[in-house]
Amino acid sequence: MPNFTDPLFSIFIIFLIGFFVALSAYFWEFYKKQKEHNSLLFFLEKFESNECSLDTKNLKYESNMLTPLSLLAKAFEKSGEYHRAISIYLFLIKNIPDELPKYELMEYLGNTYLNAGFLGRAESIYLDILSRHPRNKSVLYSLGVVYEMTHNFTSAKETLVPLETLGEDITKLKSFFEFESLIYDKQISKNEKIKVLVKLYKQYPNLYRLVINQLFKLDPAQAWKIYDHNKSVDIIDILWFLDKEKIDFNKIKNDDIAKEILFIKGYSDEIPVFSNRLNLNMLNLAKQSSYDKATLVFSYICSDCRVAFPTSFKRCPNCKAVNSIKVEDELGKTMQKSDNSLL
Repeated sequence: MPNFTDPLFSIFIIFLIGFFVALSAYFWEFYKKQKEHNSLLFFLEKFESNECSLDTKNLKYESNMLTPLSLLAKAFEKSGEYHRAISIYLFLIKNIPDELPKYELMEYLGNTYLNAGFLGRAESIYLDILSRHPRNKSVLYSLGVVYEMTHNFTSAKETLVPLETLGEDITKLKSFFEFESLIYDKQISKNEKIKVLVKLYKQYPNLYRLVINQLFKLDPAQAWKIYDHNKSVDIIDILWFLDKEKIDFNKIKNDDIAKEILFIKGYSDEIPVFSNRLNLNMLNLAKQSSYDKATLVFSYICSDCRVAFPTSFKRCPNCKAVNSIKVEDELGKTMQKSDNSLL
């Protein structure tokens, strides 16, 4: 019969209790991870794809597959073969045991769905990640992009709250969502929209290009009221393509770039002084020599990722940055008109 007053017996009891607590904690953690894994597998079932040329169903996973298959998926995504990238990501997520790379791959999967245009699926993936890792900044940014593309600006603005809490500078995104929500709001009249646009620009000067471009479409007179000749370089393409009837000639008296554009376009007979834009100066000389086979063409560069695009953008198609556009001009040939109606 054990001696209950023996100190060794007390130590044994304490050890035994500690052992059972540790064992219970281990099995509970194992159960919780297994439950989470099964929940993830169930969640991913609705994203199954049978369009991949790789037979992932009969492919046995090995630990050394993670890096090469991840690179292959990225290559497929960059080449636009999204369905193949998606299948590889799903295969890896279901088979890798480590939690951290698993949710990194889920983010890649969500980004692939976003780039492929499957916005509902991208949203589901992002929300599932955030339910487990709510402090994931990149996923919060991407979720905001999804809501923006679906014109759900209320939810888009809600993603800014945790980002601000995490110390992110949300000024650009906040102003951008305010602008976009106003543009797509069909409940606001044209006159009210113009007033809010002007007010929005006063509050957020970084929206100059977006606001003045929109005002030129809605009410050119209001656009000229906020026109700043010190920022004409930022909207040189807008000025170039602006119709003559929308131009306020009194507003450009001190703007060498705008005056040179009007002369080149044939909207003014006054020969302007040279501006600080070399290509405009060359077209200015060509116009004075009656040479009309050259024109300006524009490219649009993201100041964040430095990728160039042939068309203007509000959000960079590559890195998803907002208000990061930089306009570059270069000389090009004038398109010759053809008598063929099909051309």
